[in-house]
Amino acid sequence: MGSGFETEVKIPISSAGDVMDRLHSAALHVIKPRIFEANTLYDTPDQSIRKQSAILRIREVGDSTIVTWKGRGEAGPHKRRAEIETKVGSRDVLHEIFGQLGFAPVFRYEKYRTEFAPSSPPSPRVVTVDETPIGDFLEIEGPGEWIDQMASQLGFTSKDYVLESYGALYLADCRRRGVQPTNMVFRS
Repeated sequence: MGSGFETEVKIPISSAGDVMDRLHSAALHVIKPRIFEANTLYDTPDQSIRKQSAILRIREVGDSTIVTWKGRGEAGPHKRRAEIETKVGSRDVLHEIFGQLGFAPVFRYEKYRTEFAPSSPPSPRVVTVDETPIGDFLEIEGPGEWIDQMASQLGFTSKDYVLESYGALYLADCRRRGVQPTNMVFRS
């Protein structure tokens, strides 16, 4: 939690189970077991946040609620953008505050996430396995050089990198399937 920059890539995978052995072989261990996340993006009626290529998000994960702002991404081989986030006490109260400020929910996406990290040294290096309604993905986050080394160690190259957001990936999936986009949520 806090502010700074995040640098990451996504890599589509055939299934979460297929990469678990590779993650353990790469000396990564689970730091956060598999848990359900619900993410809601907010914007103004004129989409002023989206027009800035930024996001304002409320994430519900377990008993925690986290508010995040992410700025416009920088061009490069990895997705890099400013990020500010913090835990909040009440999702409902924050939703009400956002409404009073002119923000409304515009997109919801869900996933199951498992987080892995190296045993040492302690650092902002993390690999997540995200199971989403549109498929499974690895997310590798940390310094660019470490991202490339970890991807290689896990059997991937920069050609496998995806820099788009889950929202953009969902819209592309809807176009591919010829369906009208709504929210990226699991079937009940």
